[in-house]
Amino acid sequence: MLAELLNVKQEGGSTRRRWFQGDGMELIVWYAETGASDGFQICYEAEDRKERALTWRPGRGFTHAEVKSGDTRPDKNLTPILVKDGAVPWAFVRGEFEWRSTALEPAVRAYVLGAFDGRPG
Repeated sequence: MLAELLNVKQEGGSTRRRWFQGDGMELIVWYAETGASDGFQICYEAEDRKERALTWRPGRGFTHAEVKSGDTRPDKNLTPILVKDGAVPWAFVRGEFEWRSTALEPAVRAYVLGAFDGRPG
């Protein structure tokens, strides 16, 4: 189940983020200065065991990427990067999110599921 991480480091600027983590999935929700939700990112382990990131922003919609860890050698500490990925396994990601998000506060869960419901195609 997804559970909120407390004391998440906030980056500079006017946005705030909340971070939820569970086995095989993470959810980051961004909030505007007004307190309104301003997008989210679901990081999940795909069926091929690679990590993917599905990001949604209002007015822009969804983007999908593979997370390249950057750490290929034990003596390096490289920053992970997102590399554009292929088709989104919509049913898989939504099903995993629905199952793992039952304990989330209703507003957060509804925000994410609402984006899924409104996606094109």
